[in-house]
Amino acid sequence: MEVVKILQEQSGLFSLGWQNFVMFAIGGLLIFLAIRKNFEPLLLVPIGFGAILGNLPLAEMSASSAAAAQKLDHIPLLQLIYNSGIKTELLPPIIFLGVGALTDFRPLLGRPITFLLGASAQVGIFIAALAAHYLFNFTLKEAGSIGIIGGADGPTSIFLTAKMAPHLLGAVAVAAYSYMALVPVIFPPILRLLTTKHERHIEVRQAKPVSTAAVILFPIITCVLACLFIPSAAPLLGMLMFGNLLRESGVTNRLSQTASGAMINIVTIFLGLVVGATMEGTSFLQSRTIFILVLGIIAFAFSTAGGILFAKFLNLILPKDRKINPCIGAAGVSAVPMAARVVQDFVSKETDGRVNPLMAAMGPNVAGVIGSAMAAGVFLALLGG
Repeated sequence: MEVVKILQEQSGLFSLGWQNFVMFAIGGLLIFLAIRKNFEPLLLVPIGFGAILGNLPLAEMSASSAAAAQKLDHIPLLQLIYNSGIKTELLPPIIFLGVGALTDFRPLLGRPITFLLGASAQVGIFIAALAAHYLFNFTLKEAGSIGIIGGADGPTSIFLTAKMAPHLLGAVAVAAYSYMALVPVIFPPILRLLTTKHERHIEVRQAKPVSTAAVILFPIITCVLACLFIPSAAPLLGMLMFGNLLRESGVTNRLSQTASGAMINIVTIFLGLVVGATMEGTSFLQSRTIFILVLGIIAFAFSTAGGILFAKFLNLILPKDRKINPCIGAAGVSAVPMAARVVQDFVSKETDGRVNPLMAAMGPNVAGVIGSAMAAGVFLALLGG
């Protein structure tokens, strides 16, 4: 009987609660959506499985900011990765290094005006942050972390939330990546609502040729200027631009391939698992999680609309032969390259294949990556980390 009693005490079966079963279901749902629907599988599979691991009683596979603040003799596996990778702000900037090595800024440099569309598509971040604070009574730091969901940039959301509201990390990360995966569902109704048939048929002009010198100087100059204006954004922007310089220099192919291949894949595995492990049922299954999901879709929708409406505004002042297709403004959210592809698919179908704005949409799309990182830097500067 003593042996049976010991086994019962050490078995997680007898410690299962309803929260565990709900989180198992949520983790399973994320994995299902990733595999069956192909919704951001590289992140949702690790996050979903991490959520299951983090809710196994007595398994010591969860991770949290509270545990990170404690001095423990024994640090569980995923908590160790949280302490060294999330709390220290290491993993998100490394993701940005890989993103930079994968990003081609030529569509942006060939159409510099699209930089404005990428900036205007960040408006949802600030609208949602204000709503979170004044309507839902979140603290200013929590509101900033929720608002950044509108940037449609998972690593930036994790980076900012880990500094300002680590207890919301799981909910914010799941919202950010889920809405990124739902771009094909979210974009079309907003595009139909805010653009006319005539606007969708506006031809896309040929981009200006971009010199090799320009693509090499761009990451250097952008890094210096942006980080001087907003130093708190330097970890993200600095790594993004360094990765891009590795890509464009033409003499660091091995480094570029490593950053955009093995390195970003390894970090993605760790980041996803640890984010999932922060989703403990007792902290995740609260009303504020629902509020975060609602505010996240509001942020995303307003960011999408912001890019479209600013493109329409530009058309009021641009010459007739230089007007831009406002649909490309939707791609200003930084879900690269999915946002640009969805815009391309929408416009092509609406025009029976006569207008194909993919490369034009890539301009605001990659500008949105810079914009969301700068928005995070603004929050850190104003609210502190």
